[in-house]
Order: sequence, then structure tokens, then C-alpha cells
Amino acid sequence: MHARTVDPALQNMIDTLMTGQCGDPFAVLGRHRDHRQDIVRVFYPDAVEVHLMIQQASGQTVEKIMRRIDDRGLYSATLPRSAHYFLRIRWADAWQETHDPYSFGLLLGDIDLYLFSEGKHQQIDRMMGAIPMTVNGIEGVRFAVWAPNARRVSVVGDFNIWDGRRHCMRLRHGSGIWELFIPGVQAGERYKYEIVSHSGKVLPAKADPYAKAAELPPANASVIAHPDAFEWHDEEWMAARPSRQSNTAPLSIYEIHAPSWRHPQHGREIISWDELGDTLIPYLQDLGFTHLELLPIAEYPFSGSWGYQPLSLYAPTARHGSRAQFARFVDRCHQAGLGIILDWVPAHFPADQHGLAQFDGTHLYEHADPQEGYHQDWHTLIYNYGRNEVCGFLAGSALHWLEQFHIDGLRVDAVASMLYRDYSRKDGEWRPNIHGGRENLEAVNFLHHLSETLHDLHPGTLLIAEESTSWPGVTAPARTGGLGFDYKWNMGWMHDTLRYMQRDPLWRGYHPSDLTFGMVYAYSEHFILPLSHDEVVHGKGSLLGKMPGDDWQKHANLRALYALMWAYPGRKLLFMGGEMAQPQEWNHDGELAWHRLSDPLGRGVHALIRSLNWLYRHLPALHTFDDHPEGFQWLIADDTQNSVFAWVRYTPNAPPVLIVGNMTPVPRWDYRIGVPWGGPWQELLNTDADIFGGSHLGNQGQVYAQDIPSHGLDHSVSLTLPPLSVLYLSPAS
Repeated sequence: MHARTVDPALQNMIDTLMTGQCGDPFAVLGRHRDHRQDIVRVFYPDAVEVHLMIQQASGQTVEKIMRRIDDRGLYSATLPRSAHYFLRIRWADAWQETHDPYSFGLLLGDIDLYLFSEGKHQQIDRMMGAIPMTVNGIEGVRFAVWAPNARRVSVVGDFNIWDGRRHCMRLRHGSGIWELFIPGVQAGERYKYEIVSHSGKVLPAKADPYAKAAELPPANASVIAHPDAFEWHDEEWMAARPSRQSNTAPLSIYEIHAPSWRHPQHGREIISWDELGDTLIPYLQDLGFTHLELLPIAEYPFSGSWGYQPLSLYAPTARHGSRAQFARFVDRCHQAGLGIILDWVPAHFPADQHGLAQFDGTHLYEHADPQEGYHQDWHTLIYNYGRNEVCGFLAGSALHWLEQFHIDGLRVDAVASMLYRDYSRKDGEWRPNIHGGRENLEAVNFLHHLSETLHDLHPGTLLIAEESTSWPGVTAPARTGGLGFDYKWNMGWMHDTLRYMQRDPLWRGYHPSDLTFGMVYAYSEHFILPLSHDEVVHGKGSLLGKMPGDDWQKHANLRALYALMWAYPGRKLLFMGGEMAQPQEWNHDGELAWHRLSDPLGRGVHALIRSLNWLYRHLPALHTFDDHPEGFQWLIADDTQNSVFAWVRYTPNAPPVLIVGNMTPVPRWDYRIGVPWGGPWQELLNTDADIFGGSHLGNQGQVYAQDIPSHGLDHSVSLTLPPLSVLYLSPAS
């Protein structure tokens, strides 16, 4: 060891570098002034020898063997002040030419750092993480990570045999961001961050929070993503999207868990994006859904979480293929006229050691106080919305999906758990806000910022809340005090309606309010009616399994449920399998019961969904006035003896639609109902039709309104109401 030739202060810094405790590697490594010449120091602990390749002003390159000034792998050499240089390294089995990572200056600009600290950077995905780029004509990757309380942060990966001493990063004081440009590193390589806490403890290697790609679980390294250069072909869709997704347009959503929709036919355990494009897109086109909603696809370590415990909010899961393959899938959906909604989880994250938990040795992304930072229900950690940098990280993820993948909307999971400090907590287990209340004011501010940012930068995209309480103004604009969502899941309608449908028809007459109460608040928000995955898991059984009666009656009840749902004010969402009357509850390790399409009753429900979507899209009265009370009129809501319900849907400049439901297994003959127009009324839908698996009782396709007043209207029709059925009728054109 040649420490005697080194200044004592420098030797101390060298020792901290060698022991992995150096927080300022640029003070030791790289180029430094030394009287009339410059001195270069590099650290390659496993090299046989290192040569300094000096590029002189004359154009000549002079090769100079660097002196080993520390036996642990530190080399030094001098060069003229005006000369440039690169390195030639001899390893045990090969020579390598490379540039010195410590020869590059500051990488991130002051404005970037300021906006990051304010939580307002609108292109944070291009600033943070691993970004392939060219600096001073040299190709490599710029790494940037936020770890303000760390003593030292290093990039580790296959390119440096995971040695945390090799690529220590530079701290940008004030912002807490560490940065380093590593020449020669390429897209596709694995990496993590090795972090030494303020106390000197080496933490478990951390995946990059801003990684754009990750290894296939259970492996958990981040992967340097290829630059986003996908060639899109969805210009027509993107131009028409604002009108397609306006609040007067039909919105019929098919919700899927991609791994369990269908198993692939050729070797893979999980279906790929390309295979989904080949099979799922034509399937949904045939059924007539307007949108596909994917359960979370941001990379997640535990498959049993269905994606609801993600750790890489910027990376599509590797389970189905690459980023480019996912982009191609979205592009194909758009070309087929299908919108894409992603479930997105900014409420909490898992405590895996390689993830965000105590990222720099402190509670950085989460609250330190478990009464604020720990989810008792899910054993996960809650984001600290009081930190600008955390809010910027989350908002940047939302923007990344919209901008890089042309996603049409985000459904925000577990909003209620974000809004309330006492969510699922007993007295004494939560901390009130600064005013003594239960509202999470920081989360509210984050949602305001999120909705305003997304709608300002990407008008026409959808922001949807899964919010299960009566929080006011979820879909009111943030500028008026609302949360700024476009839609809210109508959990009250779902619970009430399923409770009604699960009752034996003998007792339904005693509980009409289960179907009518929803109209009391139907226009308080912009609603989506969800029959989601949550209703077919954890022992709840399938939708078909909830229905009473024998097999025929179960299917008839399910058909009636769907027809009532599609006729009720609010947009529609159905979880996969519901369209074929899946008999068992959903199993995330299995696939849909595709054999049901060969069964007459299952095939009948499938045909009904196709018909309902067609009518919903083509009859303006069923969708354009969803948010207007004048678009709905009760006709019958109190026939408790017969359990018959009837209402009319209206919209300007289009025919009304009459909806009649008989919720008992007893046919009703000559049942008179008032209608707003005289003349012939066409039977557009009869859930008891034989094509749907019914008994084929009905009105032979048409009835005539008579000048007999009924239900406050001047005209009425006399109908045959099949058992457990719903009819749609409209004036014949």
C-alpha cells in the first residue's frame, strides 16, 4: 500500500471510499487540479492495470499507465489541463475501453431540482430513474434517485458486479437527489441502489422507485428501460377521445385481471400482451364494451395481491411482456375503438425490503408514526402526502401512464382509505388533523393537485374514484372544493341492488327500497355502477351464485339484474366472467369458465350482455342524460304485491325508453303501465327471450299504446310480463 505518498486529508477520503462510506466520491475520483497539470484518480478494485488514454489537442492519443496508489484498487495519473481522456482497463480475461463516470459535471438543472422539491415537476419520469442518453457525445445512462438522509448511495448492477464501492453517486444538496452518469451501460441491464443510512448501516439493496422496467417476479431488480420510441397508430382515437369520453357518451367497462382471464395455449404460464391483443380485443368488440379496465399492472411482487400492492409505479409488470408490447396492446385497442382504463394505487405500498419502506434508512415515503403510516387491513404502508416529493412521485406516475402509454383513464383505488385518518381504526388508533378532525387534509390536497394536473395537461382523460363513503363532491371540480374526479363508483347502488337480488322473490315485495333508494342520491355525483371483482372473491361466491332459486331461476335473476343495471342512470362496469354467468367465484390462479359459452344458459347471458351494450350505445335515452334528473321518471316503484318496477329514460331529440321489471317467477298478464307517447311501442329487449335462455314469453315484439291514462300519463300499454324478467320498449319509428 502506497498511502505514504498521499496527503492525509485525501487519504481519509480514500479510506471512506474503500470502506463504502464515501458520500462525496467526486472529491476523490475524477479529474482534479494539481499545479500546472491535472490529476485523474479512478477506482477499479479488480483490474490488473489501468491505462489513461490522453487525447491531446493535436489529435494524438497518448497511452499512459496509471499508478496504483492504493492496493485496494485506486489508480492515479497526470495529464495536461487542456487534454481529454478515456480509460483502457485490463481485466483478468479481457481489455475494456470506457469513459470515467467521474469526468462528467452536474447532470440535473436547478429548475428540475426546484420543481422536484415542490412536487410540481410535470415530466419527472424524464428526470428521475435510469435514463439512457448521450452526454458530451458519449452514450450511457444517467441515474437519479431521491434519498436525502443517506450517507452514501451507489448504483449497483451486473455492469459492476454489484459492488457498491464502484459507482458512488453525487448528492445534490438541498434536493436530496443523488445522480451519476455511467458511460457504456445499456438498456436491458439490471440495477439497484445500494444505500448507506446516516448511521452508517448498509441497507438491503433497493429497487429504483422510478424504474421504467423491472425483472419478472419473484426476482426484483430494476431494469434499464429502452427509450420510449414506440410508433403509435391511434391518431384517430386520440383526436376523438374527448367526445368519446364526455359525460354524455356511453361508458361500458369490462374489468379484467389479465393473468386469469385466459391461460395461453403455447407454453407460457401467463398470457402475453400480444396474445391478449389477438383474443381479448375481438372478444370485447363482439360484446360491445366501450372500455377495458385492467386491474393494476404496475410491477408488484406478490401475485396474490392482484396488483393492488405495487412497488414500481412507473413500470408495467414483466408478467405479460415488455413496455413496447404493452404499448402495442394499447395501440391495438385504440385502433379497435376500445378505451383503456388502469387501476392505479396511490394509497399504500407493501413493506418489502427491496421497495420503498425506509428507503434511505428513514421513513421517507411513508409516515414514521404507525397510526398514520400503517394499513392495518392490508399490512401495508401509507404514503406521506405531506411531503411534496412523495406527491410529485405519485402524480408523476399518473402522468407517465397517460403520456407514455396513451392510457385513457385511471381508476384510483381505495380513495376512502386516503381521505380518512380513522379509516378502519378504532378510537385511540389514529391521529386527528391539525383541526382535530378525521379528514386527511394532506391527501385531499394531493387529490386536488392530481385532478387539476391531469385535466389541465390531458383534457378528455378520465379520473375515477373507488370511494365508498358519502364524502361530498368527489366528482365536483377541485376549484369549487370538490376532489376533481370525473366519476365515482356507486357502491351504495351495488350493495342495495345485490341485497335485493339475493332475496327469495317471495320476500322482495317487502324491500322495494333496495331498488328505489338509489334515486334519492343518483344525481349527487357522476356515477359508475360497478359489479366488480370485489363482489366475487373472499367467499362471496359468483354473481350467479348469489341469485336465489333453481338453475333456471338463477340465470333469469342474473339476466334481470344486468338489464336493470344497464337501464339505471350511471355508467356500467362488469368484472370478467359475469358475462358468461361464471358459476364459481373468481380464482386469480385459474381462468374464466370458458365452457359456459357451450352451455345454453351461459351462452344466453353472454348474448344478453352483447344486446344490452348495443342498446346502451345506440339509444341516447340510456346514456346522454345520466347526470340529469329530467332524464328519469319513475312510473312504478310501489307495487309491493307484484314486485314490478317501471321507469322511463328520456333525452332531448331522441325517443324515450320504457323499462319494466317483474322480479318474481310469476308471469303477469295484462299489466297496464302508463307511457308518454301514443301509438306502437317496440319491444327492444326481453330478458326472457329464448336466445337469452328464457322461456320465450313476451309481447311478440310490439304493443300499442291506448288512450287510457295511467301512472299520471295520458297513454298506457297492456303488457305481458314474463317471470323474473326485464323489458325495454320504445316508440316504434
